[in-house]
Amino acid sequence: MPRESLKNKKNRMENILIALKNEYPNSKCSLNYESPFQLLVATILSAQCTDERVNKVTEKLFKDIPTVYKMNELTKEEIGEKIYSTGFYNNKAKSLKKLCETLIEKFEGEVPSTMDELHKLPGTGRKTANVVLGNAFNIPGMVVDTHVTRITNLLKFVNTKNAVKIEKELEIEETETDEDEI
Repeated sequence: MPRESLKNKKNRMENILIALKNEYPNSKCSLNYESPFQLLVATILSAQCTDERVNKVTEKLFKDIPTVYKMNELTKEEIGEKIYSTGFYNNKAKSLKKLCETLIEKFEGEVPSTMDELHKLPGTGRKTANVVLGNAFNIPGMVVDTHVTRITNLLKFVNTKNAVKIEKELEIEETETDEDEI
């Protein structure tokens, strides 16, 4: 089977995106937050947990602890108690405590708005960074989770389970040259 040209792949992607936007015109991030910091925390908590559960936990969490400075006042154990029902609470609490310390020490308590800086934060991989960039800062990014991996392979946009490779392949640059057009 001949390899699909970049132009055809882009056209297929665009048609699917148009259909999805028509079907889901008001789609948005399902996590509740009021600041980039809250979105970052909620996204970290969403690992191996439903967004519904995270929203229940963060409703109380953010009411009591709305900022990085307030969360930094807590011990890792206190954070763990507050996020217990999200699962893997020890690892998440450790990441959140280190996250707060890093944000205060290196970023004056503000969540950075670049992939490089976000990706270096404790508990923050590329997927989490892309969620924050896209939703808190309106900077486009490709959030690759297990569902995106499955669907993009099914649609033959990619042939890999590697999230970073999928992200790069789906972020087709406008300046790339289509091999079939040369």
